[in-house]
Amino acid sequence: MFVRVVRFTDVKADHVKELVARINEADGPPPGVPVSGLQVLFDEGQGTAVVLQAFNTAEDLEVGEAAFSAMDASETPGTRVSVDRCEVALELSLEGSGS
Repeated sequence: MFVRVVRFTDVKADHVKELVARINEADGPPPGVPVSGLQVLFDEGQGTAVVLQAFNTAEDLEVGEAAFSAMDASETPGTRVSVDRCEVALELSLEGSGS
């Protein structure tokens, strides 16, 4: 699995709410974007957000990145400051483990 990690600054709570509402109303990802998962992390106190876009393959990440990079800035949570393209080295879920 591969994850595109995008960090934003200058993020406002109302903009995040609008973005989340748009995503929830959409019938899946945008056409041609082979994303397999999405997480939006928001730190209101710092005005930052991190968006994690998961892909099954490196090729899917490249296709998805082209689409996400072409998005209008008004469709993002704030000012994009960094993008990392990562292969997942470990995924651990502790749900239900009693920890």
